[in-house]
Amino acid sequence: MKLQILLVKSCFLLPFSTAQLHDAAKSAGLQYYGTETESVSFADQAYQAVLKNTSEFGQITPGNSMKWDSIEPQPGKFSFTGGDAIAALAKVNNQLLRCHTLVWHQQLPLWVTNGTWTAESLTSALQNHITNEVNHYKGQCFAWDVVNEALNDNGTFRNSVFFRVIGQDYIKIAFEAAAAADPDVKLYYNDFGTEFPGAKSNAAQAIVKSLKAAGVKIDGVGFQAHFIVGGTPSKATQIANMGAFTALGVEVAITELDIRMTLPSTDALVTQQTKDYQSTSAACVATKGCVGITVWDFDDKYSWIPSTFPGTGDGTMFDGSVTRKEAYFGALSGLVESSGNSTNSTGETFVESTPTSYTPSTGTNTTVAPPTLRVPTSPASSLNLPRLIPVLFLSLVFATLL
Repeated sequence: MKLQILLVKSCFLLPFSTAQLHDAAKSAGLQYYGTETESVSFADQAYQAVLKNTSEFGQITPGNSMKWDSIEPQPGKFSFTGGDAIAALAKVNNQLLRCHTLVWHQQLPLWVTNGTWTAESLTSALQNHITNEVNHYKGQCFAWDVVNEALNDNGTFRNSVFFRVIGQDYIKIAFEAAAAADPDVKLYYNDFGTEFPGAKSNAAQAIVKSLKAAGVKIDGVGFQAHFIVGGTPSKATQIANMGAFTALGVEVAITELDIRMTLPSTDALVTQQTKDYQSTSAACVATKGCVGITVWDFDDKYSWIPSTFPGTGDGTMFDGSVTRKEAYFGALSGLVESSGNSTNSTGETFVESTPTSYTPSTGTNTTVAPPTLRVPTSPASSLNLPRLIPVLFLSLVFATLL
């Protein structure tokens, strides 16, 4: 693995080489490699130069500005300023926009969490919020995370205000409202702790089955992949788990990838983190129906990890000075090494079938922690053969080494 990563790194020393994440992902059969971002970084020129490089990132996701407390802080009073800024950034850069998120138990305004609700009145508020937001961004988003983190780690439903008042039907109501507002956008269920076989993964599969049985549109499942160094599920485990979902007739994506470590960093932790990024990238490429990878910001300066998990950090692929770390080359090598034998296809139509059985591997992370796109003419979505020549060259080199 070290030799492979050294070869990938050497690619950047060649004058003709510009092989980067999104280009490598496209050549491997994915639709995009993207990143989360927010307006706090708009004035950071070094950061913006990387973000706007569509060979590196062909898709962006707003971290917070499309969540309920930002969009509808008061009943019926909508503010799209923050979300519009991210949407405008994606448009000017010709990047895909993955919209996040319509229904979540956190970052709700007090009028929602502390309201005196009946099932009927909260259903009406839920439908109104979703309808207004999805209508506002209609034609701009290629996918929506409709419901986020509805499950506890043991697979039971999280005791959110929506579940307490409406029951589990709130998920069905949310997907129906989103589909009615924009029939063309991809609709996702998104969660963490579902990246490996177990109770939570099974419960997420049950959500997919329930929606499909009711004739409700659901197009995909997002795996957040907030991993811990050394606790990241193996490539084989991730492939098996993602395959259980695609067998249900939905696509999948890695939607919020970061891999944090306990600080201070050590050489051993860096080496393991590099392997973890590599195996996760390779797992998506090897899974028919895994359409893309999004990192939860690409540099440590703007990472959410240190404030959320004190004593941990260094979980992204660039350091605070926007310099590529070993983790970057691990992710890139995972895309490149798998491109020659990828089973992925960006034009795949997934047919529902009975999921195959698999055996969970030990040591996986248990912490909380193709449809055609609607913008096919975007430079970020098209192949750039001169830039991909080095990637193809490396694929041949790796093929001779394996």
